[in-house]
This record gives sequence, structure tokens and C-alpha cells, in this order.
Amino acid sequence: MAKFSKKRGKSSPAISTASLPDIIFMLLFFFMMVTVLRDSDLKLSVNTPEATQLTKLDEKSLVNYIYVGRPTQQYQAVYGTSPRIQLSDKISTVDDIPLFLEQHKVKLPEAKRSRITSSLRVDGDVTMGIVQDVKTKLRKSNQLKINYSAGKRTDELR
Repeated sequence: MAKFSKKRGKSSPAISTASLPDIIFMLLFFFMMVTVLRDSDLKLSVNTPEATQLTKLDEKSLVNYIYVGRPTQQYQAVYGTSPRIQLSDKISTVDDIPLFLEQHKVKLPEAKRSRITSSLRVDGDVTMGIVQDVKTKLRKSNQLKINYSAGKRTDELR
């Protein structure tokens, strides 16, 4: 009968760290590509009204945001204090809405274009005149899916 002996003195080889920088750079590149940064700088003060029954929008890429409110303190010297419309990153007029919608539509695949929603983020203190002008221009541009953004009401018994 043969005896089995333990081999002593042999140690396992060290783990190679030569590929570690490659892995780190691949992860860094992945997160740089996947992360979505804020695409617009808000120049208007918008305090949306509160609501109790809210629904989340499914695909954020299919939503274009139209902000309506008064300019913030730093922009009041340029734009005044009357309510304004902000499309993407710039203060605009109602006449700029069709071009804004078309630019958003061109970026999307043909199959998803019919599901585009315009989300109106309107300040609670703004009169309905400018909101009605925006809605009329959206209707003339054949953008019929409109969403009104609101904040969640904290007190249910108001």
C-alpha cells in the first residue's frame, strides 16, 4: 500500500493585478456613458401645485418639459418679472414651441414619436392666459398628449 504524503513548502501563486487598471477604466467608462446629467438649467421659479392623485411618467426620454413661471432673481434684470416660458435651457416665446417639439421628435425613433408627452411645469401663481397660449400652440403643433406636473400633497384633508 502506498502512502500519500503532504507536499509542504509549496505556496499558491499570488493573484496578478495587472488587469486591475483595465477593469477600473472599463467601469469608469461604463458609468460615464450610462449617467444622465441634468440637461437644462432652470431660469424660472416654478412652484408646482400640490395634488393627491399623481401618476409617474414611464419613459422620461419621451417627455419634453415646458416651464412657465417668473424669472429667478438673477435673471430678472434681463427678462423682467412677468411670467415667461422656458424650453430646454433658454427663455422662449410661444412661437418657439413648434420648433422645440420638432427638435425633440427628430431625436427619437419613428416608432416612439406617437408616444411623446409634453409636461407643463407651471408655477401656481401664474395666470392661465399664458398657459392657455401654450396649450393652443401645442394643439396647433399636433401635440395632444399633455401632462401637468404637480407635487405630492403632504396633508390629505385640505
